[in-house]
Amino acid sequence: MINVSDAKAKAALRQEEERAAHRPFGWKDKIAYMCGDFGNDFFFILASSFLMVFYTNVLGIPGALVGTLFLVSRCVDAFTDIGMGRIVDRSQPTAAGRYRPWIKRMMIPVVTAGVLMFVPWVANLPYGVRVAYIFITYILWGSFCYTGINIPYGSMASAITDKPGERAMLSTFRSIGASLAGMFVGSLTPLFVYTTDAAGNQVLQGNRVFIVACVFALLALICYTICYKWSTERIVVDNSSQKQLSAKDLVKALATNRALLSMIAAAIVSLLSMLLAQSMNMYLYMDYFKNIGAMSVAGMMMTVCTLLLAPFSGKIAAKFGKKEASAVGLLFSAAIYAFLFIARIQNAWVYCGILLFANLGSGIFNLMLWAFISDVIDYQTVQTGSCDGGTVYGVYSFSRKIGQALAGGLGGFVISAIGYQVSTGQAIVQSASVTNAIYSVTTGVPAIGFVIIALILIFWYPLSKKKMAEIKTKLDAMNKEV
Repeated sequence: MINVSDAKAKAALRQEEERAAHRPFGWKDKIAYMCGDFGNDFFFILASSFLMVFYTNVLGIPGALVGTLFLVSRCVDAFTDIGMGRIVDRSQPTAAGRYRPWIKRMMIPVVTAGVLMFVPWVANLPYGVRVAYIFITYILWGSFCYTGINIPYGSMASAITDKPGERAMLSTFRSIGASLAGMFVGSLTPLFVYTTDAAGNQVLQGNRVFIVACVFALLALICYTICYKWSTERIVVDNSSQKQLSAKDLVKALATNRALLSMIAAAIVSLLSMLLAQSMNMYLYMDYFKNIGAMSVAGMMMTVCTLLLAPFSGKIAAKFGKKEASAVGLLFSAAIYAFLFIARIQNAWVYCGILLFANLGSGIFNLMLWAFISDVIDYQTVQTGSCDGGTVYGVYSFSRKIGQALAGGLGGFVISAIGYQVSTGQAIVQSASVTNAIYSVTTGVPAIGFVIIALILIFWYPLSKKKMAEIKTKLDAMNKEV
């Protein structure tokens, strides 16, 4: 049924389809999909959490220029993310599937590019060379290599299973993978990459960051290999028999997809809130609390929250709906951050304890996030009759990178605006006005952001529990007709 001209390839594809049909969805699929995001997020979270500090405090690059780099790279992503989505949608499956082969092809390039971003010896080069280096290596990693593996990986969920409950489990396990990576990066890494000088100041050591990047590269390769070996694409679609939208019609369909547009808005605000706070966390614990150990505990607590919520996420979604449960959780988390903003906590451990409750609220939304995207893809299919899941995911991925860029860019601009003093390795004591401003941004931005996301879900995002039941009925009818 698949348009494969070569007889040998056709036979191999048929054998793969038969193997997939006989192996039911199970734990290997969940673990494989978890490992995919585990591998991705080693460098995604490392870059989100440490790259700006590495650039400013090790390479001596001004924060405003770092912010410019993040924004420029997102302009490149507008072409690479959506372009990769179109490549995936128009490609025909092989014996290994449509999406899995890209994981195998791109895993070595993406980890190599990730390591190159954290080479500390670049600090010894002339300033112009340093600037050129960070622009080249960051865009190579984020806009090309990461896109080349993340778009197929994210789209693969729709090919692993077409059952809503199983897709929800894939979303949950993907979030668990991200949380485990967050535990390694957020909890363990600070204990190794920072040292304390004679005056009690925390100093980031560039050589140690590079060692961590190399270790993470090896761990990411292991995760990608498990994702490739253990995942199974069960849903095989012959593109030649599907309705094909013209470029003009596809753009129109995407531009009028209310579910996609609202999730894009939610993604930008979410990443702006969480990643800006995450990037400022380095400075919060280093300069305001002067307690890097507490930052490690806070990072570990985020993972604990995810693991605590994971067994209940499917039941919560089934009972209340993803949209409804996420909105309530976000409003609760916003209230906790508002309290932290007003209270001006001085003790790092008290701050971490209160932060635990905020993580529980936002964790519900984060666990269901990728299931939201599967729903949006189904909504697009019902609206147009065309299967464009890769393109939808590419557009959404680009929007997430916009949120990441805005967070990183604004983080750099904020650090410069509040008067933060950069260095090339030596410790600098920041003024009280600077550290207080860091605290305000770290707590105030999530409080406002989570309220905005909740309002988007309540008043704009159309896919309620009732609406998704209607969409599933329509999809079943469409599949029967085919």
